[in-house]
Amino acid sequence: MSDAYIIEVADETAGIVVRLDSEKSYRFHASLPRYYPLDGKIFSAPRDAERAALAQFGRPKQKARAA
Repeated sequence: MSDAYIIEVADETAGIVVRLDSEKSYRFHASLPRYYPLDGKIFSAPRDAERAALAQFGRPKQKARAA
């Protein structure tokens, strides 16, 4: 089983999920502003993160947050 997965939605990379030390959950790391609301969220499986990214894709684009 892999430790990281790329999450793609509609031909764009939404982000990646990386397995946590517990090996039972994954943290999402967003790569585009549209998916920032999911950044840092914990999912039980990569498929759950993909579903959340798909749901987020249908929402209006988010403004870039300040660093």
